[in-house]
Amino acid sequence: MSRVRGGPVLARWLLPPLALLLAACTATETPPPSPAEDAASPFTDCGALNVPPATASASAPAAGSGAAPVSGRVAPAASAPGSADRGGLPAPVAGLPDVSLPCFTGGRSFGLASLRGPAVVNLWASSCAPCREELPLLQELADRTAGRLHVVGVDTFDGRAAGASFAADKGVTFPTLFDPGKKLLTALGKINLPVTVFVGADGGRFVYTGKALDKPTLGGLVRTHTGVTVTE
Repeated sequence: MSRVRGGPVLARWLLPPLALLLAACTATETPPPSPAEDAASPFTDCGALNVPPATASASAPAAGSGAAPVSGRVAPAASAPGSADRGGLPAPVAGLPDVSLPCFTGGRSFGLASLRGPAVVNLWASSCAPCREELPLLQELADRTAGRLHVVGVDTFDGRAAGASFAADKGVTFPTLFDPGKKLLTALGKINLPVTVFVGADGGRFVYTGKALDKPTLGGLVRTHTGVTVTE
């Protein structure tokens, strides 16, 4: 009898923690942008990121099309000899982590593993001082290498309104993903921003962390790790 009487009591005791656990699991999903938030986004949509840059340039989808990502991964390939995280030992790796994030514009989910190089992926936040220095240079890079290189932003651990406002003030329009939960940063094994990932046409990657990139350093890393020369 005590076990029967205790059953409902035990169930009532377990229900609140279980409900909290389920709420925590569902809270990790980023809700889609509202129509007003989407209209305020300064960024290009992400529909062309799953094809090589030259192909994307020749047949770019209309803004807001939110094309679905290509299934599957970039073929694995080793990084260039000697590639390593700044300040660490050589660590050849291939491809981007299997992380899916919503495009800042449109909200359609995009899998980073389907990004087609050559590409530069910059993780930033509006509250990060070095990021604020780098982001205009990344936009200039996108302008100078259009049709040859994908430049992609990942607004990380940031508020949507703050990220959109900062980018609009700086004239930043390249495709950007929204990652308030730091999924990509964590998958890359990093803690601090900014982080910039250089992806070759073969899928090999090089991860840069450290002081804010200046124009000569950025151009050199692009040339070395993506094979794309930045024209002046």
